[in-house]
Amino acid sequence: MGIVLQFVLLAAGFVLLIKGADWFVEGASSIAAKFGIPQLVIRLTIVAMGTSAPEAAVSISAALKGSADITIGNIVGSNIINVLVILGLASVIVPIAVGKSTIRYEMPFMIIISGLLLLLGLDGSINWIDGLILTAAFLLYLGYLFLQAKKGREQEETQKEVVMWKAIIFLLLGLGMIVFGSDLTVDAASKIAKEFGMSERFIGLTIVALGTSLPELCTSVMAARKGNADIAIGNIVGSNVFNILFVVGLSSLVTTVPFQSKFIFDMLVAIAAAVLLLLCCILGKGKLKRWGGALLLISYAGYFAYII
Repeated sequence: MGIVLQFVLLAAGFVLLIKGADWFVEGASSIAAKFGIPQLVIRLTIVAMGTSAPEAAVSISAALKGSADITIGNIVGSNIINVLVILGLASVIVPIAVGKSTIRYEMPFMIIISGLLLLLGLDGSINWIDGLILTAAFLLYLGYLFLQAKKGREQEETQKEVVMWKAIIFLLLGLGMIVFGSDLTVDAASKIAKEFGMSERFIGLTIVALGTSLPELCTSVMAARKGNADIAIGNIVGSNVFNILFVVGLSSLVTTVPFQSKFIFDMLVAIAAAVLLLLCCILGKGKLKRWGGALLLISYAGYFAYII
């Protein structure tokens, strides 16, 4: 009965994380709009960081509780799942168009910062100095996104009237749910790992990573089904970049995050997955076609079989 309860608590933690992130973004965006902050800036900061809130909350909570394998495993696992599983599923449903800037700049940047995280972790930890490096790269990336969006001459969206007290309630409730959900998730995942004799690395790379990637999974698959698949790759690439620069960077500024040597293989898989995605898009002439999606899914099946 005890282990069943832990799975229930794990699921409850995921629900709190996902819904909490949604409410936090809604509240924060409404408050920002009320103070006249442009929608462009809101989308590139609050909304983008909000989608990485589940990973951030779980990773920081795990690091503070001494479950460092969940911290790194969550991020690395999420990035692998985002590329191999989520984009694999979405592109099998319908071929995904890929923007030129995504192929030329954003995917290579994702590969580079994945390599950077691996290099920073080779000494056995991600410390505050490493965190500053990742945070600086994150600010540069935000600047790049802002310039790209300005070049696209995006239209400002018409804002509905914001009720401030409602926005504040959404913000606070969302933040509370994220914090409480991350606490539940880390505790339950750690107990499940011990109960079944599994490592925290395996739990972090699979169950926790999949749970915190559920927003991206739902968004991308639904977008593919509705014929809006072109947004899927941009969202996933952006999420992976945020996971490394924002989540790991923030976690390591709060506390030193141990990086065990066994994660070197998983980081190499994450880099290889990003390279494979880029090659599939280039060979598909600007599209991630069904054969590319199938190849991504097969690659994850091989990786999952290996870590089991």
